[in-house]
Amino acid sequence: MSDTIDNFVNEIQNQIDADAMATYGQAAFDRWKSPRCMYEMQDPDGHGRVLGDCGDTIQVYLKFNGDRVCKASFITDGCAPSGICGSFAVETAFDKNPEELTDITGETIIELAGGLPEEDRHCAFLSAAALQAALDDYMGKQVKPGP
Repeated sequence: MSDTIDNFVNEIQNQIDADAMATYGQAAFDRWKSPRCMYEMQDPDGHGRVLGDCGDTIQVYLKFNGDRVCKASFITDGCAPSGICGSFAVETAFDKNPEELTDITGETIIELAGGLPEEDRHCAFLSAAALQAALDDYMGKQVKPGP
């Protein structure tokens, strides 16, 4: 009986995986199964938290070495596409300087993902906004008080 249940569960998981692969493509599917850099960073140089209209929250953490991102991570309480997009956002941030980070947009993330279904595109913009909020936090810390 246990083999029957295991086989049933495996068949369902295989169908879910096939549907996700068909919907999102290989790159996004890989991030869904194994998000990159998904953890809460301790003592970041910049941190951004954005709550989307959909109810998903994405937080991005940045650590700089000189003027380049040396570590980046994210966490989300959102759906699979939020995790996919958060992963692409922080992966793209590595080794970028602040000016280069400003070029990372929702469209950038959608392109890296190989496209997203219309109903999931907002997750890319939410991730980009969290990245920009982390950059804003970092830049705000760089401002030296006047005399």
